[in-house]
Amino acid sequence: MDREQEDMQFLGLLGIYREGYKIVVSWRKILSQITLALILPLSFIFLAHMEISTRLFWKIRDTEWQLYRSGNDHQKHKRLADVLSSEWTYYYLFKAFYFTCLLVFSLLSTAAVVYTIACIYTARDVTFKKVMSVVPRVWKRLMVTFVISFAAFFVYNFISFLIIISCVMLDGLASLYLFIIVLIIYAIGFVYMTMVWQLASVVTVLEDSYGFKAMMKSRNLIKGNMWVSLIIFFKLNFALVAIQFVFQVFVVHGFSVDPWKKILLGILSFLLLIVLILFWLVAQTIIYFVCKSYHHENIDKSSLSDHLEVYLGEYEPLKSKDLQLEHYEV
Repeated sequence: MDREQEDMQFLGLLGIYREGYKIVVSWRKILSQITLALILPLSFIFLAHMEISTRLFWKIRDTEWQLYRSGNDHQKHKRLADVLSSEWTYYYLFKAFYFTCLLVFSLLSTAAVVYTIACIYTARDVTFKKVMSVVPRVWKRLMVTFVISFAAFFVYNFISFLIIISCVMLDGLASLYLFIIVLIIYAIGFVYMTMVWQLASVVTVLEDSYGFKAMMKSRNLIKGNMWVSLIIFFKLNFALVAIQFVFQVFVVHGFSVDPWKKILLGILSFLLLIVLILFWLVAQTIIYFVCKSYHHENIDKSSLSDHLEVYLGEYEPLKSKDLQLEHYEV
């Protein structure tokens, strides 16, 4: 990232894409190592979940159909009911395991990529071993930010659900219009909160703020660059949905598709998802620097470098309180 900070604010949509591409190509060795260690398992978990989850669900549906046809055979009915209960238990346990692994690898990947890009920005020496030693420390801060974001999403969805239910219970054509308006407002709010959370993850790694403070900092940073951030958000999400759609239709449910085609499409979806996640994380970090530059918030590379050094336990910068105390004693 060889641009001056003042020039970052002028990076538009294509500029951010070009900057991300240059970083990935120029630093492909370290980013490839991070990809193999963290992003590859994340992508595999995401796609494998769709395959396994679908198989478990259809097995449950088959058991439910057998239970329905068991009639007055109480012994068979009881046996199938026990089997169905066990299958639902396995299904929910698998879902819990999936979301846990997805969360862990998502946060680890975010920590690794954002830290690496920041080291590149500050011209610090960065190695895969150093990144992997830092990731566990950054992960704890990211987890706090995620929990706060999750709580905010839960409250938002709960209140929106109550409002939507109230609209549904109303009669007349006006209630339909109100229902549509509420859904549109809900979608806009959900997208905005998601963008704030994603940028807050970068703030958590690169600044002292995390949790609620990181969310507030992210909300202020994203102002002014809303449209660029929004377009990138929709483009990357569209690419994600397209990959998921192809895998779901032609691999998971592709019963009439030739086996070699299913394997080829599965591998292609897997590789594209890996590239997408890597570029997504790189783009998020670049957007952070663009937003900082747009608001004329000075990014002192030496201070940022000192902040990154703290994660390694090699350097503890003096706080303003310590500096004031030292000046007073003199």
